[in-house]
Amino acid sequence: MVSREHPSRGGSGRQVRTAGSRLARLLAAALALSPVAARAADVTAERIIGLEKGGDQWLSHGRGYAEQRYVPLDQINDRNVNQLGLAFSLDFDTDRGFEATPLVADGVLYASMAWSQVVAIDARTGKILWHYDPQVDRAKGNDLCCDAVNRGVALWGDKVFVGTVDGRLVALDRGTGKVVWQQQTFDPSKPYTITGAPRVVKGKVVIGNGGAEFGVRGFFSAYDADTGKLVWRFYTVPGDPAKPYEHPELEMAAKTWKGDDYWKKYGGGGTVWDSMAYDPELDLLYVGTGNGSPWNRDIRSPGGGDNLFLSSILAIKPDTGRLAWYYQVTPGDAWDFTATQQMILADLEIDGATRKVLMQAPKNGFFYVLDRQTGKLISAEKFGKVTWAERIDLSTGRPVEAPGVRYEDKPIVMWPSPFGAHNWMSMSFNPKTGLVYIPYQEVPGVYRNEKDFTFVPHSFNTATGFSDFTEMPRDLVSGALVAWDPVRQKAAWRVPYPYIWNGGTLTTAGNLVFQGTAEGRFLAYAADSGKTLWEFPGRDGIVAAPVSYALDGQQYVAVLTGWAGAAVMFGGEAMQAPRTGLKNRLLVFKVGGTAKLEEPTDSAAVRQPPNLRRDRQQASADTIARGSLLYHSNCSRCHGVSLKTTGRTPDLRQSSDDVRGAFSDIVLKGVLQAAGMPSFAGRLTQADVSAIKAYVVDTEQKALAPAQNAAAPAAKP
Repeated sequence: MVSREHPSRGGSGRQVRTAGSRLARLLAAALALSPVAARAADVTAERIIGLEKGGDQWLSHGRGYAEQRYVPLDQINDRNVNQLGLAFSLDFDTDRGFEATPLVADGVLYASMAWSQVVAIDARTGKILWHYDPQVDRAKGNDLCCDAVNRGVALWGDKVFVGTVDGRLVALDRGTGKVVWQQQTFDPSKPYTITGAPRVVKGKVVIGNGGAEFGVRGFFSAYDADTGKLVWRFYTVPGDPAKPYEHPELEMAAKTWKGDDYWKKYGGGGTVWDSMAYDPELDLLYVGTGNGSPWNRDIRSPGGGDNLFLSSILAIKPDTGRLAWYYQVTPGDAWDFTATQQMILADLEIDGATRKVLMQAPKNGFFYVLDRQTGKLISAEKFGKVTWAERIDLSTGRPVEAPGVRYEDKPIVMWPSPFGAHNWMSMSFNPKTGLVYIPYQEVPGVYRNEKDFTFVPHSFNTATGFSDFTEMPRDLVSGALVAWDPVRQKAAWRVPYPYIWNGGTLTTAGNLVFQGTAEGRFLAYAADSGKTLWEFPGRDGIVAAPVSYALDGQQYVAVLTGWAGAAVMFGGEAMQAPRTGLKNRLLVFKVGGTAKLEEPTDSAAVRQPPNLRRDRQQASADTIARGSLLYHSNCSRCHGVSLKTTGRTPDLRQSSDDVRGAFSDIVLKGVLQAAGMPSFAGRLTQADVSAIKAYVVDTEQKALAPAQNAAAPAAKP
């Protein structure tokens, strides 16, 4: 691979223009008022390791290598947190969600935003120091599962690293935001994407990717932090058996797969789109892998098999990229039960002995405690409602599955769902309380065996009847913050929430746990008891995790707002929490803070009812039904299930007459591609587009019926 400067690209959408222009104005003002700062100290392994013992910065995605998200600061504590106030806020003119964990080093806060943009902010004042826009072609949004988000950057030496949606790993100068080097990490013609945060271990930047539902083969790679040169690559599923395996672990993995389509047609999946952790003493890098492609094993690997290394925790030697051990969380995954959820490293007292453990609460609903040196399972228990398996057999490490759970012969309703009992939203571990704080969610999954499944490239392929999941009864959906005792393997306390998809957690030495919610509340709880101690109306939903840092003897807590992700795109109305506005912000708090937010946008203005139209539906019921299937296969992950959008993308029921008239040109010719609406030419025909339009019009008219009836004049007696 050759390092190159990224050429400028035209056609930036509204989000980039508005965000870029605002950031440019703020940057110019900041530079006019501020002297040039001295070069910051390099971020090194010693500095990151030192955070485990103390320190007031946040240098890696989970703060330190162990990913505990615990801050040993107690200036803000359970006695004075009720005095916490807004120190400053920063608004961003973007129309996609924020999922990033900010990093803080030497007085500067670094955050990634939608479409892989990066911003550096003065962590004391909120002034923007620089802004980087990789100018991602918005057509790449066609390959995104769950919004054009980014979960964070990495710091090493004098550089900031970010993975872009279109697959570039970019090294930026920490002081200026200028590109130092960049590498294309995957074939851009294939439906891979990057939304996860890189990690840097021993001078190597490790990055994975997503795209399993779209038909790709998972892998993760390590690049030299100084030069961008590829050092090693680990594939998570085997490829063409007629060719030599890229590394020896794949020969073992190939024995657990059946048939040829997994590599020839479907890619196999196993993408590494989020979780990593590192133990510098054992010199092991831990990597979580994703689901199969497609989800349904009966289609992906007819005849069964564990399908290594799907849904697994891998311990990797970072110098060579070779496997030290693995543990498969969900053998033969058929439910989108990824193991890409956060892993936490800690030393726990278990049965009278100190054990070096790795803890994970993946989608499948079991909380795992592993010996991180050997990979041996120590314990595993359900941390929520789980019906797909009775228990984990500690002698084999395998789940004892419930009868019929693989839905080969008939559909099944089970818990958890593809949303997971816990998804990517970060949990945290407090060594003082000994508890892990998990963003738990409860929603059932509906699965059926699509025996007539047809794979569609660059589309969402599950072979499980995923569209059956769209209309979920409201009373079956809920969330919670669960404080879990990993030694006793049981909940210590639990705070219920009415909605799922609540934010990641942060815990501190001040006996506090912070979390944002889907409704836009930002809360502080007592870490030992779960008592609610403080609340701030963040207004837009919060799915990102908070961080805490200290500067000049002052402790701060920071969080990004802007609801995003799978529940927003796929969740249906039952999962859409009410919010008082749609504003992406950075919120930073301190004791005694007095800053104020602008008045919220009226929630009614966010979701206006469709405009009355003169045109009436002329299509047949069969055409409308076909349009519904096509819409949910191709459009719903951006425009909402049953057209119930969350406000992040246009509500098609409210399209102007001009837009409705240009429907075909928009969908097939890509005339709004610069605004983030890709062309579907080659995937949809004119007849398909007409059917989708018929479904949109029909849905609009049904939504209007109550209002039309109310407006109709009363019949004369």
